[in-house]
Amino acid sequence: MLTVRTDSTASGTGTVWRTGFVGETGSRSRCSDIAQREDMIRGRAQIRRVLCVAEKNDAAKGISEIMSNGRSRRREGMSKFNKIYEYEYHLFGQDVTVSMTSVSGHLLSLEFKAPFQKWNSCNPVLLFDAELEKHCPDNMMQIKRTLEKEVRQCQALIVWTDCDREGENIGFEVIDVCRTVKPNIQVFRAKFSEITPNSIRRACETLTEPDANISDAVDVRQELDLRIGASFTRFQTLRLQKIFPESLANQLISYGSCQFPTLGFVVERFKAIQAFIPETFYKIKVLHEVEQEAVEFSWKRNRLFHHTACLVLYQICMEDPIATVTSVTSKPKSKWRPLPLDTVELEKLASRKLKINAKETMKIAEKLYTQGFISYPRTETNIFPRDLALGPLVEQQAQSPAWGTFAQRVLDQPGGPNPRQGKNSDQAHPPIHPTKYTDTLQGSEGRLYEFIVRHFLACVSQDALGQETVVDIDIAQEKFSASGLMIIARNYLDVYPYDRWSTK
Repeated sequence: MLTVRTDSTASGTGTVWRTGFVGETGSRSRCSDIAQREDMIRGRAQIRRVLCVAEKNDAAKGISEIMSNGRSRRREGMSKFNKIYEYEYHLFGQDVTVSMTSVSGHLLSLEFKAPFQKWNSCNPVLLFDAELEKHCPDNMMQIKRTLEKEVRQCQALIVWTDCDREGENIGFEVIDVCRTVKPNIQVFRAKFSEITPNSIRRACETLTEPDANISDAVDVRQELDLRIGASFTRFQTLRLQKIFPESLANQLISYGSCQFPTLGFVVERFKAIQAFIPETFYKIKVLHEVEQEAVEFSWKRNRLFHHTACLVLYQICMEDPIATVTSVTSKPKSKWRPLPLDTVELEKLASRKLKINAKETMKIAEKLYTQGFISYPRTETNIFPRDLALGPLVEQQAQSPAWGTFAQRVLDQPGGPNPRQGKNSDQAHPPIHPTKYTDTLQGSEGRLYEFIVRHFLACVSQDALGQETVVDIDIAQEKFSASGLMIIARNYLDVYPYDRWSTK
């Protein structure tokens, strides 16, 4: 007899619910699940040595310092840039020996197979169906050999690459290299957003399985970029070189799925600027001087492009230049504190406020992250999760002579740190924020770290408050208006010099 039931099984990525018909088959399935769990427990009990692989050497060094409490032993790998850190750690309910090393970004590269690599080997259209292969470039070969050597002695592999799509894909490249040497290696994924003791220990306690779907998405993007870029680049370069042999004989005319539309935006804007024809306009200004202070009233018509019409209205006003106040209104005014910081906003503000370009900004931010000073800098989230304790993060900054007093004010304000929340979350990483205090950074690193700290403190404080007064006047039936502002409480502006708001 068959019955309908709902069953749940634990998986590496959470709880999976299944509904279906079960009877004798269901019993066998439950027995199989139990057997798998028992095999997994026995497998973990046999783990004595673990290989951990981070995305960069700085990250490997920082993570190993935390896990070993500063007692790791460093030795050289085959790549002089990627060290190996050894220490003991309590994992899987037992003490194990850990070897922590790193890659340097992508370990493998996607390329066409040999018959299609030369430009004149085939018609560019055939590249859309040509066979591809992943191979290890020469400059990554020593890292690959280190992994192959180290994994032979280990029973488990833990992937510590960055927790984004690219990091997941790099993790699977590491897995592929290691499983080629040791097919039965047990593989785990560490999930973390910052290199701090709490985050790293939490990651060790909640190891999961790597997500093949996320990695596959990157593989698809890489394949599309390669096929589209190579085919169109070859096609247009060879074609245009025939048409313009003197000008383009040695020129590469590249094509990219992001590059081409971006070039279109640039050209469109250039043409708009070139086609712009400036046109003279005219306006009437009213100045009222009181005790060496001048107040300018703006014209409600804003401006006119007809000189004679503007002149006539001006003369009418001058015939009876007495201004009549028609209304005075006063209302509260707020200047909102900034939203939590995501990657795009960091790049924009660093460029605008610090004059650091986007590429340099992310290079510095990555370094600050691997040194444990800030959280993961590649995020689309501008909402602080409720389970992220903001108080301790603010408290760390209270020791700063520059912004420590303000940090204490945030801690003392009613309700404590109160972030202004955005609307976006990538469900992977929190907004960019400082993870520990330092006063040792210099140059652009120090400036960017200071900006991230000040932005964070401003975000979790309070809006600036003011009172705005608007005065409307009438001169010969022409309307003019002026506004004034009185700052009542600067609040976040006291720590955030990148915004301007002043009494007028």
